[in-house]
Amino acid sequence: MARKDLRAGNVRPLREIERRVLPMMAGAQYLGPEYDPAAYTYRLKFIRDGRVMFVDVDARSGEVLRQSR
Repeated sequence: MARKDLRAGNVRPLREIERRVLPMMAGAQYLGPEYDPAAYTYRLKFIRDGRVMFVDVDARSGEVLRQSR
């Protein structure tokens, strides 16, 4: 779905969003993204010191919406 929405011009490329978010999560291991086509959001999953963290990002604007710590 993410590729379809990207081709339609509805969302930003995942790599662009990762370039914004990964530096904010220094010291954490990046586990990967999930895409929610209904909400147009990416959830990027990280782990640090055995604790899983999520960063929710608006796929249209690239704005970080929520970050669990």
